[in-house]
Amino acid sequence: MNGDEEFFDAVTGFDSDNSSGDFSETNQRVTGVIHVDTSQSNGIGKAGERPPQENGIQKHRTCLPAPMFTRTDFSVWSILKRCIGLELSKITMPIAFNEPLSFLQRITEYMEHVYLVHKASRQPQPLDRMQCVAAFAVSAVASQWERTGKPFNPLLGETYELIREDLGFRFISEQVSHHPPISAFYSEGLHHDFLFHGSIYPKLKFWGKSVEAEPRGTITLELLRHNEAYTWTNPTCCVHNVIIGKLWIEQYGTVEILNHRTGDKCVLHFKPCGLFGKELHKVEGHIQDKNKRKLFIIYGKWTEGLWGIDPVAYESFRKQERRGDPLRKAKLDEAAERADSDVADTVPAAQETVQVIPGSRLLWRINARPPNSAQMYNFTSFTVSLNELQTGMEKILAPTDCRLRPDIRGMEDGNMDLASQEKERLEEKQREARRARAKEEAEWQTRWFHQGRNPYTGTPDWLYTGSYFERDFSGCPDIY
Repeated sequence: MNGDEEFFDAVTGFDSDNSSGDFSETNQRVTGVIHVDTSQSNGIGKAGERPPQENGIQKHRTCLPAPMFTRTDFSVWSILKRCIGLELSKITMPIAFNEPLSFLQRITEYMEHVYLVHKASRQPQPLDRMQCVAAFAVSAVASQWERTGKPFNPLLGETYELIREDLGFRFISEQVSHHPPISAFYSEGLHHDFLFHGSIYPKLKFWGKSVEAEPRGTITLELLRHNEAYTWTNPTCCVHNVIIGKLWIEQYGTVEILNHRTGDKCVLHFKPCGLFGKELHKVEGHIQDKNKRKLFIIYGKWTEGLWGIDPVAYESFRKQERRGDPLRKAKLDEAAERADSDVADTVPAAQETVQVIPGSRLLWRINARPPNSAQMYNFTSFTVSLNELQTGMEKILAPTDCRLRPDIRGMEDGNMDLASQEKERLEEKQREARRARAKEEAEWQTRWFHQGRNPYTGTPDWLYTGSYFERDFSGCPDIY
């Protein structure tokens, strides 16, 4: 296959074995806190208009412009049967299997439950902070529940920014590499309480009936007030029944969250479905100190919520459970009712309730999906707002922002013919740009991130260069 034929839209936008991400750059540390100018943090500035406000809080849309396009007229097998023995990144997928978001916007969904990070920053004890960080790590994958559409592959140089004053953060991401596909992101708290950054480049495997995305890339959370850094890697995601039957998703694998200052570690086991499905969506684990002494037990489901309990109480309950204590069921029912009354969010109806052990603490619960979520690609309320282009935003956004991608915009508006045509045009434009660089022997230059080493793990990473929110976009490439 020659260089002119290498740009294709893969099943999930990731490469396979080439996704090593090994870099030759010498060690570089992430820069310190980037000063947040709150006078410019509204995302509109002088050139634009203020978005709709309600009691001083910016309003966001609650539905998409058009309902989800039906996929019943397309055969997945007619496409995937060509995948056997090949890399999935070389297979073109019809646009009907997409959802109207770029993968950069998918990454931004990590921030839906950012209140857990703010909460962690306020906790005086490291054990309590780790509980919040663990809940945040699990919540970051919760939006994938029932999301079987694939995001659009980001174009090389594509960016996405999001500023949410109501949630206390701003976020920037960039597609820094095309082969292998690598997406880098950076977020900071508007009150200088955290930094959150990383680069994502999973490896895809096709197993005949399922597609598995093995995560690669380190995720780092820094709690600035405590001079603490936490690192982890996401669990493996698998989409089942890609050939026939109802698509469904599971996450599995072990996630280890390390506090690099104290040595505390949280070990979370995302359970595979199992033979009879009893383990589906379950998460179990514990927090341990640097001497591997268990300090706290964590359990729940990534599709529902997360609870925690003292190890002594946990072991006592398990002993009673093994003896068949007749009080067990009554205690479980009572605990479940008590936990339900602690929060206002409704558990999605399709979920079974986690059996809550008496004495447990609720760490996090998933947000209820909007009533029309099934007609909106199973988006959450947070996700629905990600591609919203408010009045005046195009004047201040970087010209590479994926809100301005015409193929995604066309799909969101329900114009599938236009979306497909624009997708093909953008792919050809990117191929032409690559040919021009090859002719001139010019290397692609990233704008907002640079290659380096994670300052805490020493592994290859992409680090934020800074200055994006100064909004000097004069050198941005023309990719649309």
